[in-house]
Amino acid sequence: MDRIESMKLLIITVEERSLSAAARRLGIPLATVSRNVANLEKHLGAKLLNRSNRQLALTDAGHAYFAACKRILDDLHEAERVAAGEYVAPRGNLIVTAPIVFGRLHLVPILVAFMEAHPDVDVRLVLSDGVANLVEQNMDAALRIGVLPDSSLLATKIGEIRRIVCASPAYFEKRGVPQQPSDLRMHCCITFEGQSRPESWTFGASGSVVVPIRSRLAATTAEACVDAAIFGAGVTRVLSYQVEEPVRKGELVLALEDYEPTPIPVNLVYRGGGLIPLKLRAFIDFVVPRLRARLNHSAR
Repeated sequence: MDRIESMKLLIITVEERSLSAAARRLGIPLATVSRNVANLEKHLGAKLLNRSNRQLALTDAGHAYFAACKRILDDLHEAERVAAGEYVAPRGNLIVTAPIVFGRLHLVPILVAFMEAHPDVDVRLVLSDGVANLVEQNMDAALRIGVLPDSSLLATKIGEIRRIVCASPAYFEKRGVPQQPSDLRMHCCITFEGQSRPESWTFGASGSVVVPIRSRLAATTAEACVDAAIFGAGVTRVLSYQVEEPVRKGELVLALEDYEPTPIPVNLVYRGGGLIPLKLRAFIDFVVPRLRARLNHSAR
């Protein structure tokens, strides 16, 4: 029995809360997962999991063993990184996550330059608007838009972005430019379904000014809202970096800039504790000043 492999399978099984889900995640037969867990229990002489038709749960012995497995595998991973020379020169695999549009527009060009400067570092870029757990998903760094919660992660501020209102010049010529937030009641609005309150928009530094709006078009992506606004469907509200290019080209015009909420911080967060691998330190040193320059330029 390969105990290290069995430990990994146990951890994934607990994380997925079922043997079948663990098998699907790993792309291996269910029987393989079940057999490894059973062999581990036989080797230990203790029951680790209570199984039912719907879910499984750790026993008391399972809780203690699961925590020990996590520590052992973390120590093993750290030892492998040291042996691979990650603390001697920038080399190895780097996993970074970022919001989809922000990553595509701002991070990808910088990553390409970073890879050219560091040929021994391979990068996996995970673009997702969800918030990844760096520790559980074994990621090195993440770009986060928004106020950061308290955590053990280290953070470096990159800059700020704004939540802006815009429409096409043709639309504003036809319907007029809103001079104050309450004017939006008379406009066709394009809303992003990812917003928590698509039936109203908030303004002011504290977000205390709440304006009901009429959503003529609701879309599941900000890109679709931007495209619809360019085509003249109405007024939309998105993040400033999402419309930088259309605004520069004159395809969209900003409105209500004096009423914008407090800018939203952008941070690069990464795992702390102990030595930082040189591949991650090189990434931070390379990416941070370039991202700051891009955000400062787009904020003008």
